[in-house]
Amino acid sequence: MKKINICINTQTPLVKFNITNSDLEKTNEGMPPLNLNNAREGKDYHFTPGGVTRMIYPLLKMMLNRGLAENVHWVSLNPHGPEESTIDGINLSHISMAPDRIKGYGFTKEVIWSTIHGLPNSASDPSDIFWQDEYSDFTYYNRLSTERMLKLDKNFDFDLFYIHDFQQLPIGHMLNTLKPKIFRWHIPFDESTIPLEWKEFLSIYLNSYDRIVVSCKKYLKALKSFGYTGKSCLVYPYIDPAMYSKPTPSEAIEFCTEFGISNKDKVVLVVARLDPMKGQDRAIKAIAKAIKDVPNIKLVLAGNGSFSSSKQGVNLSKAEKWLSELKNLAECLGIRDHVIFTGHLTQSQLNAAYQRSDVVVLPSIREGFGLVVIEGWLFKKPVIVTSKAGISELIKENHIGAIYKPDDIEALSDKIIRLLLDKKYAKSLGERGNSISKKCYLDRGINDELEIINELM
Repeated sequence: MKKINICINTQTPLVKFNITNSDLEKTNEGMPPLNLNNAREGKDYHFTPGGVTRMIYPLLKMMLNRGLAENVHWVSLNPHGPEESTIDGINLSHISMAPDRIKGYGFTKEVIWSTIHGLPNSASDPSDIFWQDEYSDFTYYNRLSTERMLKLDKNFDFDLFYIHDFQQLPIGHMLNTLKPKIFRWHIPFDESTIPLEWKEFLSIYLNSYDRIVVSCKKYLKALKSFGYTGKSCLVYPYIDPAMYSKPTPSEAIEFCTEFGISNKDKVVLVVARLDPMKGQDRAIKAIAKAIKDVPNIKLVLAGNGSFSSSKQGVNLSKAEKWLSELKNLAECLGIRDHVIFTGHLTQSQLNAAYQRSDVVVLPSIREGFGLVVIEGWLFKKPVIVTSKAGISELIKENHIGAIYKPDDIEALSDKIIRLLLDKKYAKSLGERGNSISKKCYLDRGINDELEIINELM
């Protein structure tokens, strides 16, 4: 296979920048792109959390290291970043928009996102969203991304385009090229949540791609039923297990000290961005019930807002609102001392959180897949997963993990209690889960991705 030139497109950028606007402006005055390998992670920039970036970054690095790719470009939204930067041989190209247009884009994408997830949203009738003024901003963003990709294509002659997630779906239709186009659908795909009025134009957009990649088997069937006539492929989301090393004793102690976790505490861990869809409120309610049987229980809620919620991104405010609601809920239930909000964790802190936890819970109302379950399994932790998460298809109840319906607080509480009190049962689930986690290792994911690319080329 010859070395390929590939263009990746996502909404969420690989990095968010901490350096000042004046410094960023200097990088665009006839100077070469900002090389992040010469910058300071955590000071000048930090990696954006999220499953999409966590998959793509190691994929591209490994393709470059193995000599499979030559020119790799990644186009994403980043209104507070330089137009161009590089890291580990990956060329980052950032799209910027005026604040008022970002606001309109954010409104539209949130309506689409919440509707597909079966959640209430800010539009009185979501079927009309494509006739509202804000939709022009959504289209404008996709057009800007498309124009940047076509401009790069003239210079680097890409072999294919790989577009990620629902916000970018129109780009396949806008890309005026016969070159192969792959689309990865990361969120749930359930035809029952999609308004009939959306079906025709969504079908047009979906069918502009040569391949569509999904995260679980049921989405394959749903795509075909929806009217996608191309070839859809299943590739489980993947992570690099090397990133999840056992913390040193000092790192473990430092983590527990910072967040007030004692040796006697039983720790239930939820790792997710602050978003009502992630179901942190359900975990809090379950802990309030479980505390009668396990008085030394601590619920650790790790994570902050997504790129969309951050002031460096789309600047939606739902993360701050949700955090306030969760704190008030814990206060009203009388368990505020048993709920710990960590905010964003570095990779070493995250490793320490998994290592210290007794149970890992994924309480999402709906979840496209759920890589945090794989992360928990890497540390041989037992997991409890909502039945609406894509990863639930890998779990055999009481053998690989525990499954419950998202609104069944009683069931979640009972499963937490059993796993905290029955050490033998908890250990067996964690060890079996660790074996299953290999289905989502980076090497396997890359092989699956390359098989799709090879077939197209």
